[in-house]
Amino acid sequence: MSTKSPTKPSSTKTASLDPSSGREKKSQYQADFLANQFLLAMPGMLDSQFSGSLIYLFEHTEQGAMGLVVNRPTELVLSTLFDKIELKLEIAPLLDQPVYFGGPVQVERGFVLHKPEDESYSSSITVPGGLSMTTSKDVLEALAKGGGPKKFILTLGYSGWGAGQLEEEIALNGWINAALSREQMAQIIFDTPYSERYERTLKLLGFDIASLSGQAGHA
Repeated sequence: MSTKSPTKPSSTKTASLDPSSGREKKSQYQADFLANQFLLAMPGMLDSQFSGSLIYLFEHTEQGAMGLVVNRPTELVLSTLFDKIELKLEIAPLLDQPVYFGGPVQVERGFVLHKPEDESYSSSITVPGGLSMTTSKDVLEALAKGGGPKKFILTLGYSGWGAGQLEEEIALNGWINAALSREQMAQIIFDTPYSERYERTLKLLGFDIASLSGQAGHA
């Protein structure tokens, strides 16, 4: 896994939702790629940063892959993060919503994962048939005013792989990938307690944790 300057989850980082990410926004989503799928860390995962992790992949091409861990909350909550970027958040249901550890790459940057919607933002990627990921500050400005995505999670950092790395890790039984419907994935990410998201995904696949050690590759 590509972890340029790997950093542990932190509750003191300030999210920088800068629309200029330095990556190509247009990606080819082909049938043999795994964008718009979940990755579940197998029990033998050696990297403690990803042990027990459930990742939503929003990009996977010949050049590599990117995704967000969706079940690893940090100690930071939205109200504190908004204060750090000089936005006033007064929407009661959001104040204590946790900020998640999305992965060890660029942990100073914020990533908002949400359902596709009519409202557009300066820097977003929408996975065909899947969810949207926004990195521009305007999505937080909309949320502070009572607008923006109705359901979302915000992560600091993302998980990244170079060309061929994810395929190799899956072949070595590091991950199992899960192709679910957008509705199922949204329900798991946005409506299921974070501590139950991994196990619920397994159940939808017909697996339990004890059976995973003998499984490899695609779900």
